[in-house]
Amino acid sequence: MKRFIIAILACLPALGFAAGGNNPHVVHADIDLHDQASLQRGARAFMANCMGCHSTQYQRYERVADDLGFTLDEMNALIHTDTKVGELMVSAMPQEQAAKWFGAPPPDLTLVARVRGSDWLYSYLTAFYVDQSRPFGVNNLVFPAVGMPHVLEGLQGRPVLQEDGSIVATGGSLTDEEYRQFALDMTNFLTYSAEPVKLKRQAMGKWVLGFLFIFLILSYLLKREYWRDVH
Repeated sequence: MKRFIIAILACLPALGFAAGGNNPHVVHADIDLHDQASLQRGARAFMANCMGCHSTQYQRYERVADDLGFTLDEMNALIHTDTKVGELMVSAMPQEQAAKWFGAPPPDLTLVARVRGSDWLYSYLTAFYVDQSRPFGVNNLVFPAVGMPHVLEGLQGRPVLQEDGSIVATGGSLTDEEYRQFALDMTNFLTYSAEPVKLKRQAMGKWVLGFLFIFLILSYLLKREYWRDVH
């Protein structure tokens, strides 16, 4: 028992890290894995803006299409390479070249929502700001000294850090509210990608708990019947 308690306590820092730790810039992301329209928008946003560098190599295009309600023709239209719809979602960027350009190859994002947490991911997407001291001219409140450009600047606009710690972006194709919804949709999709069977697992869990409860009652009644003559 003592070893079990020690193991649980050892996991607490990791759980805190995944949830954003003590970073005051991490805010709650109101994701909804039942919102198919949001998941579809997030998939489109990810494939149009992120897959040039990042992969979700543990996902298949066809599985995403089936889960999110895309037809195969719609999914094929979202694939901008010669990749077939039954293949894994791997970026076309050569990893060796990416390491030279960015200092390290862009990470795979299949499990980023499980490792970092959905709140962290959403906050990261909305926390870029202009910083000319950085190689790509931007920094991030959630991930200081970030090593990637702000590829969504055309949508958000030029984000400037204010004295009160807020970020104000101007010149983008989306309003602030629209950009935050865009980031939320992408976070929703990456949360789904990290565990595609989550909703099915949760639904099945209710039936399992119901079965165990009924089995508990039957076991108790059987125990009473068995011990009645003994006592």
